[in-house]
Amino acid sequence: MSKKTKQFNLHEDWTVVLLGFVIIGISLFIFLPEVPVFKWSNGIDLLNDVLAVGNLKILIIQFIYLIIIGGIAAYLIGKSVKNFLLGYPIVYLLTVLALIIAGNTFIKGLNLEAVIFSLIIGLTIGNFFKLPEWFRSALSTEVFVKIGLVLLGTGVIFSDILKAGSLGLIQALIVVLSVWYFAFWLCKKLKVDDELTMMISSAVSICGVSAAIATSGAIKGDSKKLSYVISMVLVTAIPMMIFMPIIAKYFNFPEEVTGAWLGGSIDTSGAVVASGTLVGETALKISTIVKFSQNVLLGLAAFAISVYWTYTHNKSAEAVASKPTLGVIWERFPKFVLGFIGASIVFSFLISSETRDTVKDGLKNIQGIWFALAFTSIGLETNFKDLFSNNSKKPLYAFLIAQFFNIIITLIIAFLLFG
Repeated sequence: MSKKTKQFNLHEDWTVVLLGFVIIGISLFIFLPEVPVFKWSNGIDLLNDVLAVGNLKILIIQFIYLIIIGGIAAYLIGKSVKNFLLGYPIVYLLTVLALIIAGNTFIKGLNLEAVIFSLIIGLTIGNFFKLPEWFRSALSTEVFVKIGLVLLGTGVIFSDILKAGSLGLIQALIVVLSVWYFAFWLCKKLKVDDELTMMISSAVSICGVSAAIATSGAIKGDSKKLSYVISMVLVTAIPMMIFMPIIAKYFNFPEEVTGAWLGGSIDTSGAVVASGTLVGETALKISTIVKFSQNVLLGLAAFAISVYWTYTHNKSAEAVASKPTLGVIWERFPKFVLGFIGASIVFSFLISSETRDTVKDGLKNIQGIWFALAFTSIGLETNFKDLFSNNSKKPLYAFLIAQFFNIIITLIIAFLLFG
């Protein structure tokens, strides 16, 4: 039985790498779906822009494109293609609803990301309606997340890393290592379970949502725990985005320091941009550079976490008898991480910057929709009691203390490097 499971896991990871590169190949040489419009301020905008015939056509084409890819994935990993084809339209419609809600200018101003609405909609339906077993079995959360992560690699460009400047990279490296280790140590002290420890440490120290998703994929983590960590990330980003610029202005921090502080400690890119804008142009520029410098460490972090987790959590007889060999590490290693790194190498060195600029927005849109689909699915298969149970208080304390440490240490480093 265990042998079969291992083959399945390996099969799923190679499937997402294959399909991730199929999407990249189609985008570069054949066809890239247009980016749908989700931005609206009032009912008139909603009718004339989002629900316009032209935009609905784009959404239908995107739906067909994604259901074909998803159907191939279901076939390759041995899931019921029929159940997937019947269940996917419902997941897609709910996800589009989440994207429309997140596209409202007032909601955008609060910097609430689409994934939080995907999760809320999924949780609401999953908890108030009894979903048939065939529908639950058709949800492909892992596949959606991992394809999104392979595509995330297309946005990590090595020349941009160099352009980000040495100070931004130095700060990112110091912050990521110190905050990650502190969060890890704190979670161990509070006896938080291993999966949550890894996800919390990465989310607080690297880049919030994307880091939590990448870490969960790397350790084959529980999707319920992932949704809990992401809820904490998104909820704490809002007060940080509002109050940190106010504190910086009150104490007259130099704009460069403020930018480095915001970029290094706020966990979502959107919230960093919003808070940087509240301070000024210099703060916005430096906060974006520092945040981007942290984001580019995600691939390295996912790789390191994969190796560590595989090495320390292998329960096979061979691993128990002796330390895992390279063969065992390779067998357990999540192959989608190689897809992420491969996509980054292709987009950094093998295609021109003009081609990259042409497909950038379209690929970012497809990557975003895979993540949003994953969170709708997580919501549909998660019970509220699982998400906010009493034993979830320790991870919350660990996250908040680690976030406070992150704010303080990042401010000190920002003053030392940019002051």
